[in-house]
Amino acid sequence: MTTKNVRDTEASTAIEFYWRPGCPFCMMLRPKLNRTGLPIREVNIWNDPAAAARVRSVAGGNETVPTVFVGEQAMVNPSLGEVLAAVRAQWAYRRRPSPTGAHASPSSPCSRWTARSPPTPPPDSSNSSQAPG
Repeated sequence: MTTKNVRDTEASTAIEFYWRPGCPFCMMLRPKLNRTGLPIREVNIWNDPAAAARVRSVAGGNETVPTVFVGEQAMVNPSLGEVLAAVRAQWAYRRRPSPTGAHASPSSPCSRWTARSPPTPPPDSSNSSQAPG
């Protein structure tokens, strides 16, 4: 995969996080999203009129934030679990075999995460022979 294709894939799978300064709900969701390790594109709607218009288009005419887009799916003030479910659904859609039988990538970007647990690092192979304490 070329560098351009990697960037295109990351851009197409990125979580778009629309926020504004002073929003307490944004400040609660942002660190949770950042801990997932998934690519996130943050957009301050007060600095981007087009972004504010996009939020209004899915929030009943209001500038309600956080608003999160995963692909074309919009979520207004979602929980982390809702965002991860949307990422999984988007990933499953992208993983459907193409007419040539190829898949986009071998594994889901959030396969080891659930709404109830933060991402966990892979097990340390150097300690795998030790019995649990």
